Amino acid sequence: MAEAHQAVAFQFTVTPDGIDLQLSHQALTEIYLSGMRSWKKRIVRIKNSVITGVYPASPSSWLFVVIAILATMYTRSDPSMGLIAKIQEHLPVSQSMSTQCQAVVSAVLFSTMLWLMLIFTMRLCLKQLLSYHRWMFEQHGKMSTTTKIWVALVRIFSGRKPLLYSYQGSLPNLPVPTIKDTVKRYLESVRPLMDDKEYERMTKLAAEFESSLGNRLQWYLKLKALWASNYVSDWWEEYVYLRGRSPIMVNSNYYGMDFLYVTPTPIQAARAGNSIHSFFLYRRKLNKEELKPSRIPGTVIPLCAAQCERIFNTTRIPGEETDTVQHWQDSDYIVVYHRGRYFRLRVYQAGRLLSPREIEFQIQRILDDPSPPSKGEAKLGALTAGDRVPWAKARTKYFSSGINKRSLDCIEKAAFFVTLDDEEQGMMGDDPAASLDRYAKSLLHGKCYDRWFDKSFTVVYYKNGKNGINAEHSWADAPVLAHVWEYTLANDSFQLGYNAEGHCKGDVDPSLPRPVKLSWEIPPECEEQIAQSLAVAQALADDVDFHVFSFQEFGKGKVKKCRVSPDGFIQMALQLAYFRERGTFCLTYEASMTRLFREGRTETVRSCTNESSAFIRALEGGEAADVCKHLFRVATEKHQLLYRLAMTGAGIDRHLFCLYVVSKYLGVESPFLKEVLSEPWRLSTSQTPIQQVELFDIDNHPEYVSCGGGFGPVADDGYGVSYCVLGENMINFHISCKHSCPDTDAHKFGDQIRQALRDLLKLLSPSQTEASKTEESQPKVKKEQ
Repeated sequence: MAEAHQAVAFQFTVTPDGIDLQLSHQALTEIYLSGMRSWKKRIVRIKNSVITGVYPASPSSWLFVVIAILATMYTRSDPSMGLIAKIQEHLPVSQSMSTQCQAVVSAVLFSTMLWLMLIFTMRLCLKQLLSYHRWMFEQHGKMSTTTKIWVALVRIFSGRKPLLYSYQGSLPNLPVPTIKDTVKRYLESVRPLMDDKEYERMTKLAAEFESSLGNRLQWYLKLKALWASNYVSDWWEEYVYLRGRSPIMVNSNYYGMDFLYVTPTPIQAARAGNSIHSFFLYRRKLNKEELKPSRIPGTVIPLCAAQCERIFNTTRIPGEETDTVQHWQDSDYIVVYHRGRYFRLRVYQAGRLLSPREIEFQIQRILDDPSPPSKGEAKLGALTAGDRVPWAKARTKYFSSGINKRSLDCIEKAAFFVTLDDEEQGMMGDDPAASLDRYAKSLLHGKCYDRWFDKSFTVVYYKNGKNGINAEHSWADAPVLAHVWEYTLANDSFQLGYNAEGHCKGDVDPSLPRPVKLSWEIPPECEEQIAQSLAVAQALADDVDFHVFSFQEFGKGKVKKCRVSPDGFIQMALQLAYFRERGTFCLTYEASMTRLFREGRTETVRSCTNESSAFIRALEGGEAADVCKHLFRVATEKHQLLYRLAMTGAGIDRHLFCLYVVSKYLGVESPFLKEVLSEPWRLSTSQTPIQQVELFDIDNHPEYVSCGGGFGPVADDGYGVSYCVLGENMINFHISCKHSCPDTDAHKFGDQIRQALRDLLKLLSPSQTEASKTEESQPKVKKEQ
């Protein structure tokens, strides 16, 4: 109870002599410093709001405008063309204000209005400039004059030293494609998947929809687009993520891995110390908006940063009909799970962030704590892994008051969740390939009760010093969390480092209060529900088949020498691998981002096209190499076109999804939309690119590379494939499917992918003459890319 007493600022007792008041100096100091830290954050937030609000101008530019206007007035010229005099006439007349003073005040008011108009004009111009996307469709290395002028104007109107959210008000809104274009692209995308009879039936359904109900739904959608900053994102978050009633573990959550070949320290507590400290350093930069705005690599084009707001202090709250995402402004602690117990660990002491060595000390205290879990506490986290409705009912019934509510609030309001795992993971042992598969499954679902799957993210620290991350998907997409993860990995190893014994550097304040174990009173009925949720989650976890491998025979270096997009190359390999395994093609999902637009999230690239299927049939049918090469280039160019269309708001699936939502609101049925949205994605793919290349030196230290991350299968009879292109000579793959489907096998599909990659490179490999030409033009190719 010592920790509880330390949290009390004063105590009093009533005696015959009066009231005996005892003040705790330490607690009062802590309260004062905590308040000061809170006020500092508010001041920084207000300051950043002002700076962002006037961007692309700066607050100091107001003074420049005022001085310029006053200077012109003293030269007896009127830059306002009479407006200053008009303002002076309508100023409240004050006896204490001279005529000259009134003129100065009027000039300041005019200058302020002029300054605000200039800001509005600059922001409007920047918004129009950022709506230009033709540059994306131009050939590499052949920039048009229009695009060159556009780049120069974007640089001029972008201002200097933007904060993280500076561009938010200047980003364009996501455009609504026409019904005609969307239906046309949809029919084109399903042609290789249907025979003539099926395609004719779908064409009739599409034509009927386009000529009748489609226009009515489109009108409502355009109305929403005028009113909302993004016509997709809120519905996407609600209906795709939050209204899902099945478990989010495996089905929605995803994971990220540690370094592939290096473990910076074998000491679990030390790794946690550096890593947790790095997370809070990132949060500090995030709160102060000191992070550079994300941009498309190699360009000046900014990406929307709205998703960054909910990285920390965020939890998904279960509901019977729909979940909600709850975000808190601040949290000075994390919650740590170890051997069935939950601990609250404060990472701020006396207003300062604990050092890595102090966090290690606190983590070690948790690891050494011999106390057993409370009754029903050990597997409590299984509620977040099972179906959503039972968890929502249990939360209302057993966690809405008393000690259970206080402990649950503590978890949900924490900055993030930490699990200290007793297992060892990573690439190790006699069978490193199998160990990577186990590592992936551990991060994706663990024991089904030792992660808090509702938290924005859970960081897992293993006994041997490896770590990893599991993330809830509704609040943001993988690139946002990957940005945090990259920073944390790099800062942990390259900035903070460890001493010779493997411990964190620095000293420890031995007076730090111990982490506080959370208390629970779990009734037998709740324990029964926990057991049921665990059974559901365990069955789901056991059904997941995972295969992770690092392909190192070649990478994007050789692919680029063949003048092919690495992503297009990999997508063609996936199509070829699937066709060889199944003998047919399938609807393929590749995630693309729409963060060129305000509050943009993702769009779908339908990678299986007429062009890709024609190439694969020719290759498998034994056609001549020249014919196959031509068809391959046509297929990859089509893929790149679809990817660019998706990025620039001209995708298919989000538009059709929103039309379907409108139809449900209006209570009308559309056979066309119903069939479109019921089609299964048997091949769901996603690339996880490295965003902060400057943090890693892959050429000199190739061992310091993350293995990337992955996700569970989207369809029961399909595959989930995540891939990460690292450096010039490595591509990492994460393949998932279900054991219960007799037609899928993650390891066999992995073998097919390897062979497909080899066969495609062999097809594209130039002759000796062509190779010498390629080498001569290599610097130019590098520049173009």
